[in-house]
Amino acid sequence: MSVDRSLHSKSSLARHRNVLTRAERVAILQNMGRWDDSARVIGLPKVAHRKAKAGKKKAKGPAAAEEEEGK
Repeated sequence: MSVDRSLHSKSSLARHRNVLTRAERVAILQNMGRWDDSARVIGLPKVAHRKAKAGKKKAKGPAAAEEEEGK
């Protein structure tokens, strides 16, 4: 019998999560310079957390130069 996908611990760490823990939100706020050490941990401001997508790579070489000239 196989193990259900949701029970694999390795894949859950690599997956993008929309909800952050308080510690992660505080760390992001510190990096942005919006965190004050005297602030309360309850009622934190919202933090946008987007997964960066890789852009398409441009082709290099003579074929790419011909393509650009044709445009």
